[in-house]
Amino acid sequence: MQNQPKAEVWLRGPLPEIPALLQPAAHALLQALEELQAITLPPHLLWEKPSGVASVGFHLQHLAGVLDRLFTYAREEQLSEEQLLYLRSEETSPIENCTYEYLLGLFEKQINSAIEQIKNTDASSLTDVRLVGRAKIPSTHLGLLFHAAEHTQRHVGQLLVTARILNSQLE
Repeated sequence: MQNQPKAEVWLRGPLPEIPALLQPAAHALLQALEELQAITLPPHLLWEKPSGVASVGFHLQHLAGVLDRLFTYAREEQLSEEQLLYLRSEETSPIENCTYEYLLGLFEKQINSAIEQIKNTDASSLTDVRLVGRAKIPSTHLGLLFHAAEHTQRHVGQLLVTARILNSQLE
């Protein structure tokens, strides 16, 4: 019998403890994590920008940072100085000899935090206004959570293509 690929997260059924209306956002976040866990990239390629596109290192740091920021706004909080500093440093290596696995660990931690926040979200608050950024642009609680999921998926797609290009140079 041939190994069957694992079904995508959204095809595996409802996630326990996740409000029904937030199942799609949680599915998308967990799918993103699984897709990123399935690839590898040597450290010397982490910050490469083939054809000038964003590096894999940037995408991984940006993914973690954006989730942190959007879920902060979803909690009706403003960003901390630490979060703003992280935002300004997403294009540079956070540590010497940084690896894909290190940055993936940061992203995984943020996914776990996001899923925990989703579990604790009161579904009756989903249409409540949430203010975004210093300009306090109005969105909704659901809008922020949905955008966090779709933004994550967009960057994961870009990261996967970039990693494939970089890894093909090794063959």
